[in-house]
Formats: sequence, C-alpha cells, structure tokens
Amino acid sequence: AHYVHTHRLHYISPGSCIFIQISTIIMKVSKSILLTALSFSGSASAFSNVAVSRTFVSRTAVFAEKLPIVGDESIMAPKAHGTSETPVQQDLLWGCDNETADRICNFNRHYAEYAGYWTTTNFLKEVDREKPTDYFDSVTGKKLFTAPIGRSMDAFLQESASHGWPSFRDEEVNWDYVRCLPDGECVSVDGTHLGHNIPDKSGNRYCINLVCVAGKPTE
Repeated sequence: AHYVHTHRLHYISPGSCIFIQISTIIMKVSKSILLTALSFSGSASAFSNVAVSRTFVSRTAVFAEKLPIVGDESIMAPKAHGTSETPVQQDLLWGCDNETADRICNFNRHYAEYAGYWTTTNFLKEVDREKPTDYFDSVTGKKLFTAPIGRSMDAFLQESASHGWPSFRDEEVNWDYVRCLPDGECVSVDGTHLGHNIPDKSGNRYCINLVCVAGKPTE
C-alpha cells in the first residue's frame, strides 16, 4: 500500500508511485517569483525615489535665490538729474503730480508721498479690476511690477489701503530692474527711488510710491 504522507506527496498509480514534492517545487517557484517581484519592486522604488529626489532638487533650485535681490549703494550715485539721468516723464498715469514725482524719484532717499496719496489720484477709477496691471518706472518707463499675482485684485487693494501705499510681494516684482539696498530702500537699477521693503508676517512687502511707478512703457 502507498500512503500520502504529510509532505503532500502526489499518488500517481497503484503500480508505480512517483512522489513529487509539489510543495517543495511550489515553494521554490513561489520564492523565485517573490524574489523577482521584490527585485522589480525595489528597482521601481529606487527609480521612484530618484525621480522624487530630482524633482525636489529641481524645485529647490527654482526657489534657491534669496529675495529681495540686494543692490549696491553705487546705484544711487549722483547723476545728471539727481540719482537719475533724466527727469520723470511728462503726463504720468492716473493724474500723478509731476513735480512731486520728480522730487521723490530723483532727489530723495528717505521720504515718500503721504500715506493714502494713491487713493486721491485716478488710480482706483482707472485700474483694471479683472487683469493684472503692469507698473512702469516714472523715469525710464521700464516695467518694475505686475500685480496682482497669486492673489485677487481686492486683496492687493485691501493690503495697499491698510498700509497707505501700493504694496507688492516678491512674485509681483520684476527683478530685472528692481533692487533693494541693505537698509531696505527699494530702487530701480537706473537710480529711481521707489520706496522701501517693510516685511511683515507674510514675507517681504515692498511699499512703493505710486508717483514712482506711474510711467508709460518705453520698451
């Protein structure tokens, strides 16, 4: 007589018993499959980790530059017209006063238009409420700011009203033409005084005189 043992041997025929250790075979096959799966899983995991790592490095590189971009005091060295080469443009936007603008932009390092001045101009009547507005240097006509970016127009106006001057954030600054000096003074690369960086709990906040960014584009 032939018996089926606890090793789960398979009984083939009464005259010839071929005992195949199915469990052993299955275990070997299963182990092989499992190892292959684990190997693939490990490779996929490694590939995934590399991809994530590369993505993180890429994103980190984008935000690696520290803002604001600091300029040298030489930017504001005396030139043909105060700290600039020329006076402010005629017929500034929003009815900004030309004499006030020229004094603040070119012959000033510390003073500003009075708080709330921007609300007495035509700015609130004329500014686009649906799309971001570009703000140009009152002297050179170069684009210095674009706002709002990453927030609503209402949020931009509300923040500006609460502080007394148009208030821009890092992402709203055109860093090709704007610099901050070590003492916080915000200027154009051509020597136009713009305002000051007065950070708050949300980050850098550039309080800018409207008369300094009421120019018309020249580029």
